[in-house]
Amino acid sequence: MHLPDHLSAASPGLLAPVRQQEYRLNKLLTTTSGRHCMLKRVASGVLVHEAEFLQSNCVVVQGQHGVLLIDPGITRQELAAIAHDLRELGQPVVAGFSTHPHWDHVLWHVEFGDAPRYGTSRNATVMREFLSNADWKDQIAEGLPPEHAEDIPMELLGLVSGLPDGAAQIPWDGPTVRIIEHRAHAVGHAALVLEESRVLVAGDMLSDTLMPFLDLAAETPLEDYLAALQLFENVAGQTDVVIPGHGSIGGADQLQERIAQDRAYVQDLRDGKTTDDPRVGPDAPLEWLPDVHNWQVQQLTHTQ
Repeated sequence: MHLPDHLSAASPGLLAPVRQQEYRLNKLLTTTSGRHCMLKRVASGVLVHEAEFLQSNCVVVQGQHGVLLIDPGITRQELAAIAHDLRELGQPVVAGFSTHPHWDHVLWHVEFGDAPRYGTSRNATVMREFLSNADWKDQIAEGLPPEHAEDIPMELLGLVSGLPDGAAQIPWDGPTVRIIEHRAHAVGHAALVLEESRVLVAGDMLSDTLMPFLDLAAETPLEDYLAALQLFENVAGQTDVVIPGHGSIGGADQLQERIAQDRAYVQDLRDGKTTDDPRVGPDAPLEWLPDVHNWQVQQLTHTQ
């Protein structure tokens, strides 16, 4: 997730965690040593770890010979613990996927091994160009949450291999994982449809706690966002579980509600209306969200 510069994570308490009721399918797993895992099962063959930072969700998809690891995060300790859990479960990492080129979605840990880490072609291009800057670590450091800044691994950040343009699936020896690439939120953003388990991995969209964060560098950010929501609606009938990049996991009914809520928010921005979205109102789940909303309104006003 990318915040505007004036709302960077340097602000005290900016990124305090939000806790909401967990999705009812969450089940604790037990390793061979009898220890409870950090990972929780949310659907058949699908595990999730929710990080402290902004309820960031790392997704694990179990395959025949190992797992696909999607957007692992966030701290060095959390990543190492995920690797430890997977070892005790006898599930090596055989592939990774980054949903989009923001720092908290391109992390990795040496203990995951050297499995290929995929992303869309545009995602990989953005990261390759970013990492070519001599000061890229300084640029990222400016936006890191202060409570975690010293414990976010930079060594393997952003080493994403781009799939061919228009790739429809992740190439791995496991259940079919379909790619839905779109232009909302970030260049090269992709959601994933886990067909067998009927799960939608939404990337940084469809959150119950965060309103839509637009990619205001795009030529048509509002239209891009609405188009992506339509893509999600097209697969809603095939989905029982939605996993946002940040926020609570939801069921089929909640997926429809989140699509409708996000669409209403974006349409209000488009039409110049005052939104009644509770995520940016007086009782916003995070106190800084109204400021981000107001910033988005101002930027759109300047560009329209």
